[in-house]
Amino acid sequence: MPTVEVADLKDGDFLLDVREDDEWQAGHAAGALHIPISEFMARYGEFTEAAPQDARVNVICRSGGRSAQVTMYLVQQGIDAVNVDGGMQVWQAAGRAVVTDAGEEGFVL
Repeated sequence: MPTVEVADLKDGDFLLDVREDDEWQAGHAAGALHIPISEFMARYGEFTEAAPQDARVNVICRSGGRSAQVTMYLVQQGIDAVNVDGGMQVWQAAGRAVVTDAGEEGFVL
């Protein structure tokens, strides 16, 4: 399983958040693309339109389990994708910003 540490992510790196809507609404990384794992296959076209053609896709969930599933699928499709180790829990613990859609401070549900 290709993985990346939260500390190795830079501002502007493409981030795909596969958590469910209630988790996203509580708080997420600014600029992330949100497609819940439960809707991922139905919304795959939305992902391919938004994903960079020449950059890595960093996939994140709460702790790394769901994002690992999506990462494996993307890798099988020939996409340069990695699982964010520890997910949003590690993201928040590392002091990275967690925001709501309104731009206010959020939290990891």
